[in-house]
Amino acid sequence: MKARARPYDVKLRLAGLGIALGLCAVALVGRAAQMQLFDQDFYQHQGDARFLREVPIPTTRGMITDRNGEPLAVSTPVESVWANPKELLQHPDRLPDLAGALGLDADDLTQRVSQRSEKEFLYLRRHMNPDDAQAVIKLGIPGVYSQREFRRYYPHGEVMAHVLGFTNIDDRGQEGLELAFDSWLTGKPGAQKVIRDRRGRIVENVDLVRAAEPGKDLALSIDRRIQYLAYRELKSALVANNADSGSAVVVDVATGEILAMVNQPAYNPNSHESALPDAHRNRAVTDVIEPGSVIKPYTVAAALEAGVNPNIIIQTSPGTMMLGKYEIHDVHDHGAVNLTTLLATSSNIGAAKLGLGMSNEHLYDVLHRFGFGDSTHSGFPGESSGVLAPPNTWSMVQRGTISYGMGLSVTPLQLAQAYATLANGGRQMPLTFIKDGAGAGRQVIDPAIAHSLLGMLESVVAPGGTAPNAAITGYHVAGKTGTARQASGGGYAKRYVSVFAGVVPLDHPKFAMVVVISNPRGKSYFGSLVSGPVFHNVMDGALRLMDVPPDRIEQWYAQQPAVATDAVADDSDDAPPEVVVPATTAIDHSAVGAHR
Repeated sequence: MKARARPYDVKLRLAGLGIALGLCAVALVGRAAQMQLFDQDFYQHQGDARFLREVPIPTTRGMITDRNGEPLAVSTPVESVWANPKELLQHPDRLPDLAGALGLDADDLTQRVSQRSEKEFLYLRRHMNPDDAQAVIKLGIPGVYSQREFRRYYPHGEVMAHVLGFTNIDDRGQEGLELAFDSWLTGKPGAQKVIRDRRGRIVENVDLVRAAEPGKDLALSIDRRIQYLAYRELKSALVANNADSGSAVVVDVATGEILAMVNQPAYNPNSHESALPDAHRNRAVTDVIEPGSVIKPYTVAAALEAGVNPNIIIQTSPGTMMLGKYEIHDVHDHGAVNLTTLLATSSNIGAAKLGLGMSNEHLYDVLHRFGFGDSTHSGFPGESSGVLAPPNTWSMVQRGTISYGMGLSVTPLQLAQAYATLANGGRQMPLTFIKDGAGAGRQVIDPAIAHSLLGMLESVVAPGGTAPNAAITGYHVAGKTGTARQASGGGYAKRYVSVFAGVVPLDHPKFAMVVVISNPRGKSYFGSLVSGPVFHNVMDGALRLMDVPPDRIEQWYAQQPAVATDAVADDSDDAPPEVVVPATTAIDHSAVGAHR
């Protein structure tokens, strides 16, 4: 017999269901309370992560100006278009439209986006015109956005290229003063919290996290007017003389401020990618040359400091002299010369005999005090210190050749500082690219010696000197020419470096300028004929631009040329020791120390 089934208890089951639902409700309420009261920060963060973003606020790089406030480097606003590859690849049919709007190849764009399919950020095109970028955004392509950036612009192009350098696409300095003062010029981007919708569009600004700080402006010592004069004249000289390269530096004598620095070949910093790397080099601070005869005033200074009679007469006949087993020579036989004539005629023999009458240590000390063999510490990136070997390594031959400018290497900037030091009464001022940025100077030689040397160097631009082409009507000018062979493969090639260094005006020196032109292949290679006219043209303009009063009033009113137009080509340091004719006759020192 079957057992009888228990009756169906509806009330009991309803009660059980009610209890179960009640427990679920309690669990849900508890969970909600936990989420709202205990885990609130976690879930708020999760929600914010989906809609709240911290976006950078771009800032401008500091402006660079010349000493008169003229803009030399400014930052202009641009737009960069970027994409979220994950989102963009969900709409592959829009890629051709996007490529067309950006001016890109559709296949290349598709490949770039596909390769970064797991990323959430990809630049499509940077530094676009803002109107062009907005036209792309208006296409409404999912996953495509734009952001504000800044691009550096250089109004003067290649005229200022080697001084300023340039920035990269992220607006960070890469060369020149843009690199040297990058931390000063670079601003600090800000940050702001925003809410984005599902398409990535900003729908609400929530909070300013950090205000943007623009970069600080930088006022240079450069005068754009003198810079342009130097650029124009140097470029013209290279063309006229079919030369390879050149540099020119202008320094304010009293302050050490660099008023102009140009090089050729140059490049346009607004499109520097297309320039040859060699054109980027600031030769005035990085390249070294054997200076030749422009060193001779410092040999004379060392001799005077060592006690040589200022009225000394040095016998240079017959125009040749044995230096060890080598023969050195002058372009002409100058006979017996005093110190002024030695500089005016640029006698290698006279300078060598002066050098041989001193110790290695003394000559080295004077040259080093004037800055040779050491960086000028101008702060320019990549500046060379030149080459001046320790005196204990010099042989007699080296001492003799260093005396007339061979066997050591200098930069055009070092030469400019050395001549500015002579013009400043023997007081060397630190060189600076910053307006009013020079520090205290130091006395490197007796002011009387410096003054005496300037008077001697005036004869160089007088009739019968080596550089009458450098004379300037109405002003007393002191200068020195130099023509040296370029070192090559342990010897010297038939390529020349033509140099002129000068100071003007002598009564109250304002400017020191150095012009260096490498490998001129025109009618002449002498510094007097190649570099001297550049000095004349630039300084003639600069004196008037800066309202420097004439110190030769009688000539100023007469407005007559001070000198003849044809220079005496007598500044060559041809036939340095490595290429001179060897001989066995010993050098005769008897002429050194002969007095009037």
